[in-house]
Amino acid sequence: MHRSSLSWRPSCGRLRAWLVLAGIGFAAGFLALLPTRVGAEPSDRVLVTRVATEITPVVADLVHDGIREASEKDCAAYVIELDTPGGLVTSMRAIVEDILASEIPVIVYVSPQGARAASAGAVITLASHVALMAPGTSIGAATPVGLEGDDVSKKIVNDAAAQAESLARLRGRSVEFASAMVREGESLPVDEAVERDVVDAVASSLEEALRVADGRTVTVAGERDVEVSTAGAAVERADMGLFRRILQTLANPNLAYLLLTLATLGLIYELASPGVGIAGVAGAVCLLLALFSLAILPVNIAGVLLLAVAAALFAAELFAPGIGGFAFGGAAVLVLSALFLFDDAQGVSVDLAVALPTAVVVALLAVVAGRLVAKSHRAPVTASGPGQYLDHVVTVRDVGRGPEPGRTGRTFTEGTWWNVRSTGEPLAAGTRARVVGMDGLTLLVEPLPPDEQAPPPPNGERDKP
Repeated sequence: MHRSSLSWRPSCGRLRAWLVLAGIGFAAGFLALLPTRVGAEPSDRVLVTRVATEITPVVADLVHDGIREASEKDCAAYVIELDTPGGLVTSMRAIVEDILASEIPVIVYVSPQGARAASAGAVITLASHVALMAPGTSIGAATPVGLEGDDVSKKIVNDAAAQAESLARLRGRSVEFASAMVREGESLPVDEAVERDVVDAVASSLEEALRVADGRTVTVAGERDVEVSTAGAAVERADMGLFRRILQTLANPNLAYLLLTLATLGLIYELASPGVGIAGVAGAVCLLLALFSLAILPVNIAGVLLLAVAAALFAAELFAPGIGGFAFGGAAVLVLSALFLFDDAQGVSVDLAVALPTAVVVALLAVVAGRLVAKSHRAPVTASGPGQYLDHVVTVRDVGRGPEPGRTGRTFTEGTWWNVRSTGEPLAAGTRARVVGMDGLTLLVEPLPPDEQAPPPPNGERDKP
């Protein structure tokens, strides 16, 4: 028994040691996992995106990615520094939907001083969990505009007003102003906006805005109440990159219209002088850039069809040049295409100050191209091929003695020996003859009258026409 006890104690000691080591390992592993599971506290940082441009699909995509990134990083909030004149209704709705679906607070800060949250920007501000404005800023003027009739415009206004009122009611903001800014185009400076509960507060800087927003309780997606904790938070930027800036530049209706007209003009000049390629390449590049713009902007098919008709009329000027009727008809249709190319009800349209001079310039250049084509058709072909030798005077060096004596021979011109065949009088050595055509590699010649015959030039000298 004694030996048994002695043998048992060492075993218990080893087991106890293994249990202690296992416990230490488990604790170390758990502690190692804590930083990755918990990470930075929500109050540690905020993600900030600057939107100082029109609201387009590019901006909607930027905000969507920003909200997702801020959520993945457990940021305390996502901040949109806003300064916009408005933009597309569809893009605005996409941003509003992303804000309403956000699991973290979204703060809209209208800044810097002198900035505005107009039209679509005002609705986005109403949708935010916390709305702040810098001194000297304004908000409102969200009435949709369009070229449609009164009934259609009334439907659009009613729809926009209903959305603005719903968002204001959801966030506890002024429903009266939300309705007035859409139906009557009302706009407010920052002080009145705060006084009338349109926005939450005034902040002169981003740091102050984060401090003012701190401590507010907001409702995020899933009906969860969250306390905003942004005071002293570190700021990370998620602004528009180079590629998005290029897309945003192309998302301009005036630029898209210019690119389309330049593409048309380049293709017209390629038709006028085929084979050069410069005009065609430039036109193709402009067309590709224009397609990027059309993919971003709301396009009406009627405008695209009118643009195609205008291009066809300009092309007709090349094949039937006259007094410029086709060209100026194309200019008129080009202006019409500018009016119908984009959905003006969504705040996108081509400025007539751009469309009118562009159409006139394209029409004039089409007339010039038509004149060049007509001139090239009337001009004799003398640059290359058989036409290079037409009307040249050559000297017959020797005459063949075949079945038709005096009808064939040879001449040396342009540094090469050529066979010649007379279409008129017989040939003799030293006869001067005018080239009137070609048959394969044989020059067809017609002997000059006797009074125009002259001593031949030295051998090897180029014959003159």
